[in-house]
Amino acid sequence: MKFLNEEVAKQLEGIFGGMKDDVTVALFTRKEDCETCTDTKDFLTELASVAPKLSLENLDLERDSDKAEEFGVEMAPSLVLLDKDKNYKRIKFNGVPSGHEINSFISSVMEVSGNSQDLPKEIVERIEKIEKPVNIKVFVTLACPHCPGAVEKAHKLALENPNIHADMIEAQTFYDMSEKYNVSSVPKIVINDEFEFVGNQPLEVFLEEIEKTQVA
Repeated sequence: MKFLNEEVAKQLEGIFGGMKDDVTVALFTRKEDCETCTDTKDFLTELASVAPKLSLENLDLERDSDKAEEFGVEMAPSLVLLDKDKNYKRIKFNGVPSGHEINSFISSVMEVSGNSQDLPKEIVERIEKIEKPVNIKVFVTLACPHCPGAVEKAHKLALENPNIHADMIEAQTFYDMSEKYNVSSVPKIVINDEFEFVGNQPLEVFLEEIEKTQVA
């Protein structure tokens, strides 16, 4: 089954042609109890075929448990982006980044490749003050048009500060986790399992909730 028709493949080829540096997609799958692992692998293989600077590394969640632990991967399918020096950039996609989420995937790849978008000075200063560990979970569905914006903001924060980790979680693929965090609408953002909000909110809202975690 092909995911990209000729027109979309050409469009993506043009977009990925703007990548500055190489990016590696480290994809973790497993052979059992993973209905979407094969589709995720096939989808990413197609994307890599139209992006010369994008490479795919296929890993097994159990067999490559050392790398899974290094990147904080606990579910499958999950993928992380590595920069040109194979450094983990603290951003993760749990579930296939297709549908509307191809937009957040493209955005994150471009950022990791060195095509970063500058943030306002006052926002940068607030991000720099985050000194305690922060985990951002963004629950999405692939049919949600507002979800990619929330994922992009969470991933941007992680790329800007080494204390921040950000995960996209496809709510239907990981239904048990969605139930655990009472996900009834998306995007739902959960910060340090304590603070939460719904919707593709401005970056300032993300920071307001993150700053609550920094209070002693």
